[in-house]
Amino acid sequence: MCGIYKFDGRVAVVTGGARGIGLAITRALIDHGADVHVFDVAPGDGGGEVPYRFHKVDIADSAAVAAAVSQLPATVSLLVNNAGITRDRSVIHMSDDEWQSVLSVNLTGAFNVARALAPAMRKAGYGRIVNITSINGIRGKFGQANYCASKAGLIGLTKTLARELGPKGVTVNAVAPGMVMTEMALALPPEFIAKAKAESVLPELATPEDVAHAVLFLLSDAARGITGEVIRVDAGQYI
Repeated sequence: MCGIYKFDGRVAVVTGGARGIGLAITRALIDHGADVHVFDVAPGDGGGEVPYRFHKVDIADSAAVAAAVSQLPATVSLLVNNAGITRDRSVIHMSDDEWQSVLSVNLTGAFNVARALAPAMRKAGYGRIVNITSINGIRGKFGQANYCASKAGLIGLTKTLARELGPKGVTVNAVAPGMVMTEMALALPPEFIAKAKAESVLPELATPEDVAHAVLFLLSDAARGITGEVIRVDAGQYI
């Protein structure tokens, strides 16, 4: 924990930060000195051991986001939009709710939180935003039209925010994981993991910690000259 990877005195918000990839990001930020506030619908499995500050928030609800942000310190300078859901089904069988619920959380939710926190970052002349998208937002995937559309939209939002906030010293980037070995992924039928491994060029699929390391880099001053970029963390699965 040295030099540019020290976040002492920095206040961070991580959406969906109570489990899976989000918890790994929360843990990494805390380990490097940040004061982390988690926006999630439930405390998750790390609430007892990881000293984050939990806020029960449905990020798809802009009023709920605004209320939660009003309770935060004015010095929030780090944001990780990680929260996301899936409702997989082919397009011809997908319901209105399955489409809308995924877009509402994955894309509108990220917009709601970024919009609420960006003014203070602009005023301070400093900020770091990282959006967690997916390689499937770049390439598409059968049965995930809603998820892929939301993650592709998040890339567009990332680039637009980078243009709008850059002049005020705020960088905005995205990390695009492939298959990540979370508890949820490990519970999948073996053929799903086997297919992801077959697509990859590295012998091991990414872990939540691999994603967290990329996020930490983009939040740090080591990445002060990087904005509007999408970094894939996928063991080469996309290529």
